[in-house]
Amino acid sequence: MKITRIFDLLDNYLEQYPQQEAALAYKRAGQWRKYSIQEYVELTNLISYGMLQQGIKPGDNVGIVSGNRPQWNMLDMAIMQIGAISIPIYPTISQEDYRYILNHAEMKMIFIEGKDLRRKLEPVLPDVKTLKSIFVFDETDGDYKFLDQLIELGREHQAPEKLQALKDSVRTGDLATIIYTSGTTGNPKGVMLSHSNIVSQIENLKTTPSTWSKTSLSFLPLCHAYERMLVYLYQFLGMSVYYAESLATIADNIKEVNPTMMSAVPRLLEKIYDKLYLAGKKLSFVQRNIYYWAFHLATRYQLEGMSAWQQWQLKLADKLIYSKWRAAIGGNFDIVVSGGSAIQPHMASFFSAIGMPVFEGYGLSETSPVIAVSQRGKNGRKFGTVGLPLPGVEVKLGERDEILCRGHNVMLGYYRDPDLTAQVIDADGWFHTGDTGKFTTEGQLIITGRLKSIFKTSFGKYVNPQAVESKFTESPLIDQMIVLGENKKFAAAIMTPDFVYLKSWAKLHHVDAATNEELVKHPVVQKRYTEEVKKYNQNFGDFEQVKRWILVPDEWTQPNGMLSPTLKIKRNVIEERYKDQIEKLFS
Repeated sequence: MKITRIFDLLDNYLEQYPQQEAALAYKRAGQWRKYSIQEYVELTNLISYGMLQQGIKPGDNVGIVSGNRPQWNMLDMAIMQIGAISIPIYPTISQEDYRYILNHAEMKMIFIEGKDLRRKLEPVLPDVKTLKSIFVFDETDGDYKFLDQLIELGREHQAPEKLQALKDSVRTGDLATIIYTSGTTGNPKGVMLSHSNIVSQIENLKTTPSTWSKTSLSFLPLCHAYERMLVYLYQFLGMSVYYAESLATIADNIKEVNPTMMSAVPRLLEKIYDKLYLAGKKLSFVQRNIYYWAFHLATRYQLEGMSAWQQWQLKLADKLIYSKWRAAIGGNFDIVVSGGSAIQPHMASFFSAIGMPVFEGYGLSETSPVIAVSQRGKNGRKFGTVGLPLPGVEVKLGERDEILCRGHNVMLGYYRDPDLTAQVIDADGWFHTGDTGKFTTEGQLIITGRLKSIFKTSFGKYVNPQAVESKFTESPLIDQMIVLGENKKFAAAIMTPDFVYLKSWAKLHHVDAATNEELVKHPVVQKRYTEEVKKYNQNFGDFEQVKRWILVPDEWTQPNGMLSPTLKIKRNVIEERYKDQIEKLFS
């Protein structure tokens, strides 16, 4: 059937894949709870009926504050198929951001998962004068209604003809969802996406997985445009979507589900890479040499142009080492889509060589989100690039090599903010991404940095910090890093170690330190990092090199606010936290 609105995916799934064992699944009390497509559609319709009984009308804004679970998808579809606007909100934002978003969106109804989120939102809810209905997913000791009660209300007041009429009234160009993105400064911005924005993505990505790819694992936040669009794609292709319990259980969940496809951010792949690297340290001398021969061979893997001798080596390494890694990881992967930030080329080579083929993509919430992605076929995939622009999406480089795009993926605009919209979408329809890039001779796009991050030293030299950071974090000793130096005489850096690797190294070198603080200050450790900085500085010109640096004892994570929900570094937060140390670096 023809898909023109997002909720058409449900009818398409019913028509094309009625026998699929599970459309959606999540784990509760140690067991996987699976929902067939029939259950998915039935519950979605019942929620729609219940919303209509609660007075929700086309054009009303309805919020979802929840982690990944099948009910999220049911609510999302139920809202959109009655012509209302689905507004997913991150569970990890501040109370002030909740207060701003709920009022800015003039929210009419909201769904909240779990006691912790309910307690976080309770002080805010009375300030939202437009809010008529509040529902919770799970057990509550408050006065809120349950999602199950809304479903029962819908069961008692089924109106299939009215629902069909509402579905028929929704046009492909109509607003479907508002995604609030948090900028580094100011209030969150409401990105307005139409049904056609997202449907065009699905149409252009449907051939990315192989036809045998039938099981996906999802763990990145569904409220992020990247993961949400992929889950729509999975549903279009009749794939089962299994939701991981948490970031901490991903390894176990992969083994249980044995997925053929998942999305990831480079940060997760780096953690797997580091664990595999460290595992070799425990082996005997002969085994260790074989292990690291295979490991380093994988980092040099290329999709094309490898000699017969190199291919034979890879087959041998696969038999001896890689097959064991896949068994340990639980891998049966057709494709791993990496996005959110750039993955280092040697890491994309590594995972592709061992049987987890990495397809890198690039985009923003404002572009629905994909602008370019690695694809199958001629020149479609090359390590170090994000692939070719999607069909129907024009991409060009503007001033200072800023990436501009125009096409069916560009948002309708920022909600209730035409001035801000005009700042990023010019009169000719080009969306200004704020990222910098370049093209290969074959047309693949390479992301080189962020326009706002590029700084000029006091000597008038431009430094792209992300290029420096990307190279330095290839070191197993360096986990995260930011490079600074706006209007300064030189570039400096704040680094956080990979503590798993560093502690292993420290033990081998008899470094005695009881805490992370003692470890990073230890003279032997400082000397080792001085050598590492000197080694990686050789890749850059004098004005780009890191002249001074500090090693901090903290791990940068999402819970402590240093990383975004997609595990990208929040530079402004880190600069504020370490402002005293930064001042000393340049004094």
